[in-house]
Amino acid sequence: MKKTFLYALKHSYPIFISWIPVGLAYGVLMASAGYNFLWTGACSLLIHAGSLQFLMVSFFTGVESYITVAIMALLLNSRHIFYGLPFIEKFREFGGWKYFLIYSLSDENFSLHCSHDFGEGVHEKWAYVITAALLVFYWMILSILGSFIGSVIPFDTTGIDFALTALFIIILIEQLKGSDTMLPALLAFTSSIICLAVIGASNFILPSLIITVALLVVFKKRLDTPAKEAE
Repeated sequence: MKKTFLYALKHSYPIFISWIPVGLAYGVLMASAGYNFLWTGACSLLIHAGSLQFLMVSFFTGVESYITVAIMALLLNSRHIFYGLPFIEKFREFGGWKYFLIYSLSDENFSLHCSHDFGEGVHEKWAYVITAALLVFYWMILSILGSFIGSVIPFDTTGIDFALTALFIIILIEQLKGSDTMLPALLAFTSSIICLAVIGASNFILPSLIITVALLVVFKKRLDTPAKEAE
């Protein structure tokens, strides 16, 4: 077990390093919104979805309706449905621990599970479980630490929520790099700008999402064409 733990620690520590600024920023935002470290830790443990947690800071203020929150949460995290497909048979081998592995299958955990390289003396099952547990622990501890920093050290948090915007920009850039077409991004950008101008900043998100999905359905054949040509 010691060798397995050290393997999981070595395999997962790069994620810990990359999460330091994002996790601390989330904790500071929660503190600035009036939520103590217990609420912050509970959100990180029970929700365990970084991008959604950033959005939920604004949701907690009651600005968005419950319907908008539910739909945005579904759309934002719907990708996780597909993360589990490659591991259906593998997780079944791990008995009751499969439920924890399913719960903890975030973007980063998915990438680590796909890149396991077990050496001699490393127990496969516990390597999966410990790696997942470490990532949950990293995120929870960093967000709690950020909450303490935000509550103890008074400073202007204006602009710190840009960490979420920066996160989404990076995700968008990475998706565009691997995409055959920029049409989905252009459709989403156009619908967002139009809804923002017509409806206003407080209510444009849900209509924009609905319009974007509708446009993607309309242009489905055109979106499928580049993929077929690449084949």
